[in-house]
Amino acid sequence: MAITPFTKQQLLPQEEKLEVYRHKSELFIGIPKETSYQERRICLTPDAVNSLTSHGHKVLIESGAGLSSSYTDKEFSDAGATISKDPKKVLSCPIILKVEPLTMAEIGLVNTNAIVISAIQLKTRKKEYFEALSKKKITALAFEYIKDEDGSYPAVKSLSEIAGTASVLIAAELMINNEFGKGLLLGNITGVPPTDVVILGAGTVGEFAAKTALGLGANVKVFDNSITKLRRLQNNLNQRIFTSTIQPKGILKALRRCDVAIGAMRGKDRCPVVVTETMVEHMKKGAVIVDVSIDTGGCFETSEVTTHENPTFIKNNIIHYCVPNIPSRYSKTASLSISNIITPYLLQIAEDGGLESAIRCNKGLKNGVYLYHGILTNKAIGDWFNLPDNDINLIVF
Repeated sequence: MAITPFTKQQLLPQEEKLEVYRHKSELFIGIPKETSYQERRICLTPDAVNSLTSHGHKVLIESGAGLSSSYTDKEFSDAGATISKDPKKVLSCPIILKVEPLTMAEIGLVNTNAIVISAIQLKTRKKEYFEALSKKKITALAFEYIKDEDGSYPAVKSLSEIAGTASVLIAAELMINNEFGKGLLLGNITGVPPTDVVILGAGTVGEFAAKTALGLGANVKVFDNSITKLRRLQNNLNQRIFTSTIQPKGILKALRRCDVAIGAMRGKDRCPVVVTETMVEHMKKGAVIVDVSIDTGGCFETSEVTTHENPTFIKNNIIHYCVPNIPSRYSKTASLSISNIITPYLLQIAEDGGLESAIRCNKGLKNGVYLYHGILTNKAIGDWFNLPDNDINLIVF
């Protein structure tokens, strides 16, 4: 058998490809007190802080930051955090963690080239917010944009689960309201007709509202224009319920009979109004509307923004609950949820040797970056505010 000789190229010394060693980095995280109206959550729980400090990371928390979520300074201190009464000191940390976006005053106190991880709430932002962050060459990540391995948005999904479940529990409270409520128990008691619940929207909010209502024994009807979403909802519920596309006659018929109506619609810019004031006028006296969609304008024409302090109003003999940011009402549950999502990412950032390396390795985390060293990297934000944007994949690769 003939032996094939080596070529000249094969005889030359070849480069050896070695795995790049990742140097672990130490994180220094600052958690300021939330100052936004009605915001009661905190990004990290004491257990999460303990997990970070036991890995050698530092956490500086502003005194009283966890009180509205039922976490004391002592609990955070025992978990290894340092407590400070000086917000300037907290905001000067290399990494800032916050539930709500930074205020303009807080941006002024943040160091140049800092990393900010918070919600973005695009619809409430102004152009000046991004310009101020950009001026300080800040790298900013938004909870809403961080993706999971399966392509879903874990923070959005988790808070939607809370809002969906809470919407039914809130309605159950309002139905027994002594002043105007019908005195009905949201459930199914032997010999008594079950409560009728109408849900508009078959996304995560609608799904968890349906799960909770069905668990209490109510009759549930779900409306959505996406057959795919309705099919997925039925599969996730593991049972057949009344589902329909959104048609005025069908909705009116369901609303006339229902005791509770829940708005869980979503839109690209503003939530579509699918229930007119005339439809609301045909509802039973003392029925309850919980418009979870009020964050993006509301899907009931009669909806008006209310607060956690004064959550309801009566219009056309119907009780309306239209409070934005429902998860903040359940601040401890919501804080646990956010903390469980963000802590593994923080540990991964440290393991990978810092945010630069982490976003190279993790596409989902990279998707969360909307400012990179002051450069806008999110096209949606650029289009919304008419700002120049760059593809992050051309900057970080």
